[in-house]
Amino acid sequence: MAVQMLRHTVATLAYRGGKALRGAPAGFAQFRGAATTRTPGEILAHIGELLDWALCLADGKYEWHDSTPLPWEQEVARFFAALKALDTRLASGAELGFPAEKIFQGPIADALTHVGQIAMLRRMSGSPVRGESYFKAQIAAGRVGPDQEAPGYEFD
Repeated sequence: MAVQMLRHTVATLAYRGGKALRGAPAGFAQFRGAATTRTPGEILAHIGELLDWALCLADGKYEWHDSTPLPWEQEVARFFAALKALDTRLASGAELGFPAEKIFQGPIADALTHVGQIAMLRRMSGSPVRGESYFKAQIAAGRVGPDQEAPGYEFD
């Protein structure tokens, strides 16, 4: 049950993240909301690190690897590839190396927070993402790629 909920959360991350990343204007990766804040490109690279960490945790390894941010489109591809790798591992049925609850409360919850930051920076940069009732979204475990269902109910 916990693994299935974790898979649904990973799919939710793909849906919400995809929405925040899709259609970002040129130069958005370097937008800085304030002098001491991360850029969207730096945040997205950090999300990739978090997803890699989640996969390590699922495999029973407590390993963290820093990365240098890649160009925006490469980071977007990395985001979806990391989600796919994690979902594949979770769906394998192999026992988790750490409890699902710990994997959620650490890297997955952090990644969700950072997706919200990217969405907020989209608005601040003048390229907002439309609001949506995510309750009505068609999110399903295993759907973790860039191709997601159309929004169920958006608003401005």
